[in-house]
Order: sequence, then C-alpha cells, then structure tokens
Amino acid sequence: MIKRDRKKRTVKFITVFIIAFALLLPAGEAFAAGTLKLGSRGPEVARLQQELKNRGYFNFWKITEYFGTITQDAVIRFQRDNGLLVDGIVGPQTRAALYGNNTGSTSSRGALSQRDRDNIFWLARIIHAEARGESYLGQVAVGSVVMNRVAHPGFPNTIYGVIFEYTGSIPQFSPVADGTIYNNPNASCLKAAEEAYFGSKPVGGALFFFNPGKTSASWIVRNRQYVTTIGNHAFYK
Repeated sequence: MIKRDRKKRTVKFITVFIIAFALLLPAGEAFAAGTLKLGSRGPEVARLQQELKNRGYFNFWKITEYFGTITQDAVIRFQRDNGLLVDGIVGPQTRAALYGNNTGSTSSRGALSQRDRDNIFWLARIIHAEARGESYLGQVAVGSVVMNRVAHPGFPNTIYGVIFEYTGSIPQFSPVADGTIYNNPNASCLKAAEEAYFGSKPVGGALFFFNPGKTSASWIVRNRQYVTTIGNHAFYK
C-alpha cells in the first residue's frame, strides 16, 4: 500500500513538473510551426526584427529577440501596408510577404546574405516609387533598368548609388527629389525587385525610362535608342 502511494505521488510529481516546464518555455519555442506573436522569443524574433528594421518598421534602438508591443506594432503596420490580415501575428502569409514564398530562412534562390536583402529592399523602394501602379512586368522592367545601370561603366556600381545619383543638383530619379523613395514597398514590388536583382531583363539592356504622359524627355528621345513601352513607361537604351 505504501509503495503504491509512493508510486502515485511520483507520477503526480512528474506530471506537474512536465506541465510547469512547458509553461515556462519561451513562447517562441511553443510554436514549432514558426508562428510568432506577442510573447515569442529567440533567434527567429531577432530575424523578424532585423527584417522589419530594414524596411523601416521596427524602430527600436536594438534587436531584442523578444516579441513585445513595439514588435507587434511594427508587424501591424507592415501588414496594413501590404494588404495582409492585420492581426499582429507573423503566420505563413506575413512570413511570405517578408521573406518571399519560402517561409524558412532561405530564399527559393538559396540563402540570401544581408547585403542581398538590403540591395533588394532598396531596389523595391525605387520600383514602388516609380511603378507601383504598373503591371508586374512593368515593375520588373523598372528594376531591370536600375540593374543595367549598376553593370554599366557610365553609372555608379551599386543600387543605392544609382538611385541617389545626381546630375548637377538634379537627382536622376524624381522620387529622390520628392521623398517618395523612402516609402515602404508592397509585396509585388519586393517580388519584382528580387526577379530583377537575379537577372530578369524584360527590356533588354535599357538604361532609361520615362512616362511620356508626364514628360517629353527630349534628350532621351534624341540621343537614345527606343526599346519598348510597357504600361505608362517608354524604355530606351
């Protein structure tokens, strides 16, 4: 009888210990499927915060690895800007918008370095500023022009340098002048930026584009070879 009581107490103790241990686990470990929400902790939260910081949403002075109200607010603003369900939870759809269709830690093109992510983000910013109302093909085309300039000896050899290049006191791209370059890109522009970054060339070697409905761009028309028109943009090389 005594042995049986001891056995019951031992089983009860183990059960209580297991439940208590599970409750004490960091919230991030409790969501094996990868969902992150208020209370989550760990490296995946750090990765989330860094990605949100790159996009201008997470403004805390350091990466904390803790999903608190500041991170939740950043997620909500990102979701709202990208037409996602606004719930402050990083599930499959929000992950796809942040990291691409592959919701793991690597892109469908392989692991992306932080440098690649930064480049793609700035490329997406200029695409969004110049072509957010265009078709997806038109968005890729604008990104391709920037990439063609990066590869051309007559232009800066970085995406950031191309975007912020000036001719005298006038920037090459009007969104730099009016500040819209700093708006956060939507999911379509981010996807278009990745495609252009990895070599898609829907307008061949075009180095210039403009909207004929807004400007005559007479110098381009006189001195450059016409390639094609996609949506509202005419492309020249």
